[in-house]
Amino acid sequence: MTTPPLLELENLTVQRGDLPLCEAVNLQLAAGQVCHLVGANGAGKTTLLMQVAQLLPVLQGHVRYFGNDQPLFAPLYVSHQLGIHPNLSVAQNLTFLLNLYGVSPSDQQLDLALSWVGLQGYETISSSQLSAGQTRRIALARLQLMSAEMTPVWLLDEPFTALDVDMVAQLSGRIRAFAASGGAVLMTSHQPVTVADQVLNLTEYLC
Repeated sequence: MTTPPLLELENLTVQRGDLPLCEAVNLQLAAGQVCHLVGANGAGKTTLLMQVAQLLPVLQGHVRYFGNDQPLFAPLYVSHQLGIHPNLSVAQNLTFLLNLYGVSPSDQQLDLALSWVGLQGYETISSSQLSAGQTRRIALARLQLMSAEMTPVWLLDEPFTALDVDMVAQLSGRIRAFAASGGAVLMTSHQPVTVADQVLNLTEYLC
């Protein structure tokens, strides 16, 4: 029996309000695959990710997780808009983001994740005092603690933005390791994605 893909888009219309942007978008992502989502500005890359994450409705077509229209698990969605509260500390923000996926991190796990993104020693610092790149790292730190068993599909919207070269390489390595452990990743990036094994170009589906 053939195993269904972790994520499948079938004849999906990418729609912003009443305005369709792209039509008949198709994609299959199996365990171990990383797809680079590209397209012209305004083509709907972020909108598509939000539809896949069930934050926006799918009006035409289907989004299936492991063959089901209703996901059996919550995909991990990392938005380029971050969702970091400036009045919370670094550790409080990371804890909140992990709690959304049912993870209650220990102090040791928080230390591990924050060290991975170079924020060790910043645990009690107010997030309002951080640079854009440091704030981005809080949102990405959860990737160190999220396994394919917890969230088999990662949806990453411009994860490399405001990161230096070393951190981009480190994050690429984590994405590669996640896929190798049985996960699948759909991500946007204006930078090259060396870990991707396929590309979905929304420009080809514009209305």
